[in-house]
Amino acid sequence: MTQTAAATDALYRRVSWRILPLLILCYTFAYLDRVNIGFAKLHMQSDVGISDAVYGLAAGIFFLGYVIFEVPSNLLLAKIGTRKTIFRIMVLWGLTSAAMMFVSDATSFYVLRFLLGVFEAGFAPGIIFYLTYWFPPARMAAAMGLLMLPGPIGSMLGGPISSWLITNFEGVAGLHGWQWMFLLEGLPCVVLGFIVWKTLADTPEQAKWLSAAEKDQLRRDIAVDQDKGQHSFRQVLRDPKVYLLAVGYFCLISGLYAVSFWLPTILKENGLTDTVTIGLYSAVPYAFAIVLMIVLGRRSDRTGERRLHSAVTALLSAVALAVAAFTASNFAVSLIAIVIATACMWASYTVFWAMPSQYLKGTAAAGGIALINSIGLLGGFVSPTLIGFVKDATGSTVVGLLSMVVLLLVGSLAIYANRLPAR
Repeated sequence: MTQTAAATDALYRRVSWRILPLLILCYTFAYLDRVNIGFAKLHMQSDVGISDAVYGLAAGIFFLGYVIFEVPSNLLLAKIGTRKTIFRIMVLWGLTSAAMMFVSDATSFYVLRFLLGVFEAGFAPGIIFYLTYWFPPARMAAAMGLLMLPGPIGSMLGGPISSWLITNFEGVAGLHGWQWMFLLEGLPCVVLGFIVWKTLADTPEQAKWLSAAEKDQLRRDIAVDQDKGQHSFRQVLRDPKVYLLAVGYFCLISGLYAVSFWLPTILKENGLTDTVTIGLYSAVPYAFAIVLMIVLGRRSDRTGERRLHSAVTALLSAVALAVAAFTASNFAVSLIAIVIATACMWASYTVFWAMPSQYLKGTAAAGGIALINSIGLLGGFVSPTLIGFVKDATGSTVVGLLSMVVLLLVGSLAIYANRLPAR
């Protein structure tokens, strides 16, 4: 490695250490506040009196609010900056997540979950767009691999922490354990919002910790690729490749959130009864997912290949999820299959986001990334809602999981078929 290359690598390591840890922490709480109802359900369902269908619809309705306000939020971010946008999002969603402690019936459940989606809209695509200011396409998969870690981290830590809070805070100050869980996991987001406001630099030009030469280096690296790909949002709206990306993402999201929202219930169906034990077992798939995300993201950057890395792991996740559905009576085999399916879905998801951020440039990036995310996140509404209705009708999650297998197969094909311009 030449001295120049070594210096460049050192610069990007420094950038990563300065901006990614805070974003990862924020995203961890964002994901935790989305999926912690999976653990609250184990007790909240009987306390409030809601069915599996109501739970599934409430879990999914979050994404309707998210999708409606996603593109406007990201287009506004491009004008006012990431710092103000993330501050607004985190404070409002933190307060709303904490307010979930006041759920008393199906209506209040639906309203608060919808508002949580409205207030969090634009967070994930906003951060992805923000990274395009700091990393050139050749380094995006590795950066995305780190940024997407909060998904499995939030689930891995959220299981044991949420189940511990629910169990140990039951009855404290006359509240249920699940009410304390929502309060204690929601309010830290408000604090993080103020930390973002005080510390985050909107662009490299505003970063006081970079020298003039380092800012110039980042500007040159990123400018090299700005003349390639789609530049205007109108072009994006007419581009079939963008919609094919959205289809692939929709299918991946369907599988991811099917597992995220229903894993505690699936483990309970497989014979686990203790809430803390369910929380500990639910962390296992995400520990493996973290490793595979990092490994696959780095390998994708090293080879420069995205499409096959994402499509093949999506295919493997479909096969593993099918095995999990058909072996529900064998806990060990089913758990191993869920571990493989979850790890592969998250790995596919990680590499996937290096593709639109590489293809979309200029003013198209903010709106285009949000458009793909908006369409794709409808899968977060469809999958938990579908599984909830199927479980109410059949008494089992097996048929619902098999429908997710079909969607993951379709997603794998959509990603494989989408040949974006080479870089």
